[in-house]
Amino acid sequence: MSPALSILRRLVGRAVDLVLPPRCLLCSKVVDSAGTLCAPCWRGMLFLGEPCCAICGLPFPYDAGSDSVCAACLAHPPAFDRARSVFHYDDHSRGLVLAFKHGDRMQGAPAFGTWMARAGAALLIDADLLVPVPLHWTRLWRRRFNQSAVLALALEAALRRDGATAPAAVPDLLQRHRRTAPQGRRTRSQRALNVRAAFRLKPTASVAGRRIVLIDDVMTSGATINECARVLRRAGAVRVDVLTLARAVRLP
Repeated sequence: MSPALSILRRLVGRAVDLVLPPRCLLCSKVVDSAGTLCAPCWRGMLFLGEPCCAICGLPFPYDAGSDSVCAACLAHPPAFDRARSVFHYDDHSRGLVLAFKHGDRMQGAPAFGTWMARAGAALLIDADLLVPVPLHWTRLWRRRFNQSAVLALALEAALRRDGATAPAAVPDLLQRHRRTAPQGRRTRSQRALNVRAAFRLKPTASVAGRRIVLIDDVMTSGATINECARVLRRAGAVRVDVLTLARAVRLP
C-alpha cells in the first residue's frame, strides 16, 4: 500500500469515528478503536490458559505439570486430542457471546479471531484445516449464519494478518444432517444421546491424514464436539483438536 493511500485510509477512518464512534463490544461505551473492550469490561473477562488439563484445557488451581490430565479425561477420554478456549463463559462474558450468536453483532468477529489465534497457538501451528461445528439447515436458515463458521473464517484471517501459514477454514466440511433439540437443561448423558449420529462428513470431502481444529463458540459438556471428532476420526483424520471462544467450567 502506498504512503498516500495509507494516510487517506487513516483520515477516512478518523472521519467515520467522529460520526459513528467505536463502542465496547460488551457494554457499548465509546472506546478508542473498533472491535475492542473498554478497560472495565476487559478486566472482568476471565481468560483461560495454563495451568490446565493437557487434554481438555480445564483450568487447574495450581501448576501440576504440562502433562497433567484432569480426572474427567482420565475416566472418560474424549474423542478429540486437545481442547483450548479463550475465556470462561460466565455472567460477565455471556452477553458478549449471545450478542454475537443471536444479536447479529458481527463487529466482534475480527477480535475473536485474534484472541482465538493466541489461545490456540499450540493447536494451530501445524494444523491443516479449521472445521466449524455445523448447524442444521433449518436453524441456519432461521439464524442466517453459522457463528462457528464466522469464527473459523475470522481465525484464518487473523493468522494470515500475522504472516503465518494459516490452515484453511472449510465451513461446509461437516454437515448436521439430523436436527437436534437444544442442549440446554440436559444432563451430560442426555446431551451425548441427543447429538449421537447427528453429523456426517460432506460426501465429496476427504480428511484422511489431515490435522484438524474443530471450531465452536462455546464448549459446555463437550458432547457436540466429541461427536464431531468421532466422525472426523472415522474418516481418517490423524489429529482432531478443539478451539472455542468460550468454555463453561466450574472454577474452584
